[in-house]
Amino acid sequence: MTQHDSLAAADTRAACPEGAGRGLPAVSLALLAVFAWAIGWYWPTATDIAAIWWRSETFAHGLVVLPICAWLVWRKRGQLAGLSPQPIPWLALPVAVAGFGWMLGQMVSVNALAHVALVKIIVLSSIAVLGWRLARILAFPLLFLYFGAPIGEFLMPMLMDHTADFTVFALRLSGVPVYQEGLHFVVPNGRWSVVEACSGIRYLIASLMVGSLYAYLSYRSLTRRLVFVGVAIAVPIVANWLRAYLIVMLGYLSDNEIAAGVDHLIYGWLFFGVVILAMFWIGNFWREDDLEPAAQRTVAAAQPIAPPRRWLGLAPLALAIALFPPLHRHLEAPVEPFEVALAALSARPGWSPAEAPLDYRPNFNGQRGELQQGYRREDGAVVGLYVAYYAQQRQDVELVAWGNRLVGERDERWIQLTSGRDALSVGPVRRALLGDGPRRLAVWHWYWSNGRIVASDAVAKALLALDHLTGQPDDAALVAVFAEVEQHADEARPLIEAFLENHAQDIEIMLKNAEARR
Repeated sequence: MTQHDSLAAADTRAACPEGAGRGLPAVSLALLAVFAWAIGWYWPTATDIAAIWWRSETFAHGLVVLPICAWLVWRKRGQLAGLSPQPIPWLALPVAVAGFGWMLGQMVSVNALAHVALVKIIVLSSIAVLGWRLARILAFPLLFLYFGAPIGEFLMPMLMDHTADFTVFALRLSGVPVYQEGLHFVVPNGRWSVVEACSGIRYLIASLMVGSLYAYLSYRSLTRRLVFVGVAIAVPIVANWLRAYLIVMLGYLSDNEIAAGVDHLIYGWLFFGVVILAMFWIGNFWREDDLEPAAQRTVAAAQPIAPPRRWLGLAPLALAIALFPPLHRHLEAPVEPFEVALAALSARPGWSPAEAPLDYRPNFNGQRGELQQGYRREDGAVVGLYVAYYAQQRQDVELVAWGNRLVGERDERWIQLTSGRDALSVGPVRRALLGDGPRRLAVWHWYWSNGRIVASDAVAKALLALDHLTGQPDDAALVAVFAEVEQHADEARPLIEAFLENHAQDIEIMLKNAEARR
């Protein structure tokens, strides 16, 4: 080496002291930059997530996700020493896909999709900035961020069904006579219902997050980690079944003196806490964290710091993150409120106008127009028709929304006893049996989306997104037909089919005319 080369090397060491741009400080700076850039562009979505953490007991665990993630990164400081971020510019492509998913979620008002997409943007962008080697070391802390996305409520109906079925099965096994109607069942001294608070979703999500963290910290074997995560999923489900059964049994044996009011939620949490503690106590016997592998004890060989031109390659990543919020604002301009008038349907021969049976109205809101009519057949049977029409759908004025359902969450009159898929002459539909004390109402309903008949919320949302992306009208409607029955919904099927045979074409024409006039 010449004297000139020696001086140049010395100048380089002086300008870039050992460890500068490497290790925990460099990683922390890169992660904070990614987080700030993403949150800045998606601020409304981020604040919506934080608001859900704050107000929802189901997702209150989200408040500790970021602190735990930061702590997990700090724990890896020994492995990060000597390593520096090595950007991966091409990961801008999957980040753009995630951004497009966020825009779709905003377009069709599927908050869960938008929330997950934002977390995915942050995770993928972090990998793009850190590089593969650092990303492998921080894989779990980065993936742990997904627990911050408030999703999981779609599991509620399934969890509620299984909880009700197990409770009834266990009660009968215990010698208690039970009469069941869907999520509602009657024992000799009381009536019980499995409501959303009894689904066990809170227990399941909390157990999955804590169980995953425990498995990561306590085991090195991937098999043991996955097994414990599986246990963390199964235990809260079974524990919730037992909790529901014990609460009903307590009420039954005490003649509803205990566990019949708010206190049954307290008993449930105490029981669940004992079960989870037992699960962790058992899992402690297979801990592996005492023997840390040599690869984790050894400081990695120093990496060269990425040259400036490598960082300039991340410009597409910054653009991919920033692209979709302004694009969404351009495509989804605000719409002034307006109304759509629906023409009343004339009764066909053999039918005459009448009052809708049992004065029932589905709990749908945000519609641009609605129609409710009743029809009496010559033999005296009565059918009700309800149509809710939607157009220029935006947040809170959309067909498929969380609060739009046959029976409102706070409805003091009706309860939904059963529900399921079905098919009528018009196409795929959904069927439900509603109860009002001893009276029963069978309801068949479906969605009309620009002439397409669908019975799935997901398909209706997908068609809405397609209409928005292609610039087509997004007119859609809920159509519900219903009739009073003695006990089972099938009793009214011939009557409903007869009504649709005479009036289905008129309903279609009425909807198309409303779309054409708008």
